[in-house]
Amino acid sequence: ILMQINLFFRNLNMKKKSLNAKKIIHKKLLKYLKNKKIKKIYNIFSDNLENYKNFQKLAIALSGGQDSLALAYLAKCYSIINKHKIYFYHVDHGLRKESSKEASKLKSKIQNFGINCEILKWKGIKPKSNIQSIARVNRYDLIKKKCIKNNIKLLLTGHHLEDVYENFFIRLLRGSGLKGLISFYSIETKNNKSFKILRPLKQIKKKELAYLSSLVFNFFINDSSNTNLYFKRIRIRELLLNLKKEGFDENKFNITLANLASSEKTINYYVNKNLKVNTYLNKNKTYIISNEFFQNPNEIVFRSLSMVLQIIGNSYYPSRGKNLQNLISRLKLKNFKKTTLSGCIIEKFNNSIKIYKER
Repeated sequence: ILMQINLFFRNLNMKKKSLNAKKIIHKKLLKYLKNKKIKKIYNIFSDNLENYKNFQKLAIALSGGQDSLALAYLAKCYSIINKHKIYFYHVDHGLRKESSKEASKLKSKIQNFGINCEILKWKGIKPKSNIQSIARVNRYDLIKKKCIKNNIKLLLTGHHLEDVYENFFIRLLRGSGLKGLISFYSIETKNNKSFKILRPLKQIKKKELAYLSSLVFNFFINDSSNTNLYFKRIRIRELLLNLKKEGFDENKFNITLANLASSEKTINYYVNKNLKVNTYLNKNKTYIISNEFFQNPNEIVFRSLSMVLQIIGNSYYPSRGKNLQNLISRLKLKNFKKTTLSGCIIEKFNNSIKIYKER
């Protein structure tokens, strides 16, 4: 009995020490919010989460760079203030020899700040070309699986203002449409609105996030690929630096992005209306599309069909524009019967079209 009593009080003391340590860490983290620069960044971050207060669970994609560490700090403060549960995930791609060592160091360092990070490993054969794009898809797939397992519907990433610019020019070179050009400027919704990706730092410059993370953590992972001109994103980054020297006006460019985002919102309204009025999802997870679906302007048809294929095919990225446009042209032919695209079977059914998952 005496041993049980001693064990009880020992465990009680350990819990008290743990709680006290937690309080000390929380107090230290929140103290940085007294800094005017950091408080301003936190307010922008918090405002961008205003519409998601009912999401009691959030996930953070943590790369270990200065911007993502800034996001980790802001999310941790947000969880302390608002009593939210935050999950932190770092993906070890295994593309560099030092990646596993860096992942372990990251996990250890941020644990001192009360941040528990789970390391997810990308296993399998690594690509020799299109490396960054394939790595990005696998990273989001791994994190998304964890989010689904933990019933998390909102993922936050540390993309900042310069990332928005870079993405715009990359998409411009690819010949992307309006949606692609402003993809980093808006919220990404995946698979029938069940999973969202939010970029709450998109209005903030990288140097401001670097200031925050340096002050709080005094540590970050320096990924050598971020200076490798072999990658298109890095070449675009260099191009933007040169454009700034030539007088590139960020304020005017931000106005342009805002105007494009407004146009995108209008198009989305009509896309959603088309889906609501002219499609039907039955119990067999088959979309029935009426003939009126295709009577809308081409952009509305294009986007509506893209969303249907993405939902049925359960794919992270939409179908390639060229393939989708070819499909729309074929669907208008009188002799069209059946085809496949993006893991879906598209088949003529009386005066309608039915789309279901390819087995």
